[in-house]
Amino acid sequence: MSEPSVWQKRIAGEWHGRPSLFDATGTWCGFEEIRRSSDFVDGVTTYKMDGGLIGGGPLAGQFRLGAPFSFGVVDSDQNRVYTGPDFFGTGQPYGSFVDSHYYGPGWQVDLNTWNQVLPDGETQVYSSVLYQGWSVVGCFNGLYTRVPSRVDSLIEAETRNGSVPYILPTKEAGAYVGELELWGSNQKLRGTVSVAIELEPINLLRTRRTTTLKGAGLDREFTTETRRDGNRLFFEGPEAWGNAIGFGRASFQSVHLTDVWKIKGREFSIDAAPGMSAGKQLAVVYELSDGGSLDSVLHGLLEWQS
Repeated sequence: MSEPSVWQKRIAGEWHGRPSLFDATGTWCGFEEIRRSSDFVDGVTTYKMDGGLIGGGPLAGQFRLGAPFSFGVVDSDQNRVYTGPDFFGTGQPYGSFVDSHYYGPGWQVDLNTWNQVLPDGETQVYSSVLYQGWSVVGCFNGLYTRVPSRVDSLIEAETRNGSVPYILPTKEAGAYVGELELWGSNQKLRGTVSVAIELEPINLLRTRRTTTLKGAGLDREFTTETRRDGNRLFFEGPEAWGNAIGFGRASFQSVHLTDVWKIKGREFSIDAAPGMSAGKQLAVVYELSDGGSLDSVLHGLLEWQS
């Protein structure tokens, strides 16, 4: 193609980050110092990744880079095809979010990568859940920037915050609210949805959580009692059931409503820091399924209101 796709234009340039590595239980293991770029030159897109692992524990031997990664991309806003040699698979963009599934021969894992560009256009929320078959073996996640003047401060913040667990307010009632984009499974924008996640703490480990979605054809509200056990969450009815696991500031959830609707989601606490700060910004992605079929993808940034 003579022109890069919309997604390719959105992620042009070199992105810097220090994502954290977690094992399958959610235990923090170390950092990955990474520089990523995706360049469109003479009609050909090449993705490059350079850096190294800091720490890693028992996973270090598997995930330490022996050389920079590089792989070709068939650029498209429908299906981005990763053609190797270092990664093989596909990714599907939904506006400023892409859901990718691929295999990395060097790491010997299958990956499900969610890359979300925030409304500022200069920050990415990135996660890669790593699989052996259907079993999770680890997760990388963190923030990236492509603004040179912000790199040092972001790296410093990621070093401080990377291992902070996902824990929402436990003694303060309030809600995360915002306007999110809803994209159909056909990758077409349906419109804007007003979202509120209202939290009513019951005690330090239980919270009554009410989620409201209104707009672009969605009009749903459901309440569930949420119980925390370490970095695991359990959604225990009465109007939704499921669970979640936290890898640092990112919580990955599977929620079943009382009809045929299901939600596969990631909630990332952008500014959670060591101590007792739960974070005031929540970057969210929800994949909404009608039975076994993907219906739509809802994503964006929510802000805390007491």
